[in-house]
Amino acid sequence: MEPSVLLSVADAVAEVTLNRPSVLNALDEAMAATLVDVLDRVEHDPAVRVVVLKGAGAGFMAGGDVKLFAGMAGRPAEERRRRLNALIHAFHPAIVALRRMPQPVVASVHGVAAGAGMSLMAAADLAIAAASTSFTLAYARIGVSPDGGSTYFLPRLVGQRRAMELALLPDRFDAARAEAIGLVNRVVPDERLAEETRAIALRLAAGPRGAFANTKRLMHQSLDTGFEAQLLAEQESFASLSATDDFAEGVTAFAEKRPPRFRP
Repeated sequence: MEPSVLLSVADAVAEVTLNRPSVLNALDEAMAATLVDVLDRVEHDPAVRVVVLKGAGAGFMAGGDVKLFAGMAGRPAEERRRRLNALIHAFHPAIVALRRMPQPVVASVHGVAAGAGMSLMAAADLAIAAASTSFTLAYARIGVSPDGGSTYFLPRLVGQRRAMELALLPDRFDAARAEAIGLVNRVVPDERLAEETRAIALRLAAGPRGAFANTKRLMHQSLDTGFEAQLLAEQESFASLSATDDFAEGVTAFAEKRPPRFRP
């Protein structure tokens, strides 16, 4: 049986593929644990400069495994609480890893992104969607509140009012609306999703590793950092990066009016 998460690395790009296509990559505890393991390997692999997160088959991720949930409906309340708490406990380290890792993470989304699938996409640094993708936060439909960091990410991505709408009125919406409200960076024709994702990933892979890592860290910490502290963090980052070979190459290339060739 194939693993529930696949990993391939080529040209400094790690492709992490959710791989339960028969259930639209719905999340169960085993998949969550495997995803955490794969992301840990990627985060600490010096050969990886960019991470692409995608889904196998007809969709990105349909959220939690609702068939699994339905099978628990008749079980005692404490058992339901314990088992679903364990699932979320297994899943959340993956969200933390996506935000913590120094590499830029690109979510490449198609088919459906629902529930935990939307949370996973929101945790990525960039998101590109096929035009036919449908989205829904979904949790209210089964009588629960969101998880996977979506109550943290969505107000910051789309604003508080819009985030409340997505959570309380969990209707499906299309990729055009996702782009319009800032949930994804760009929408491309379905048949070009892989090509466009690859182009973005390779562009990032050719960029300055240290600058990207620091930029990611600065952007994320700014959400919880005071203004003057953030200015100091920017100053320290800029100064430290100015001592690197990438900075020397970047400014030299700029002066010589040629593309920079950053170190591998």
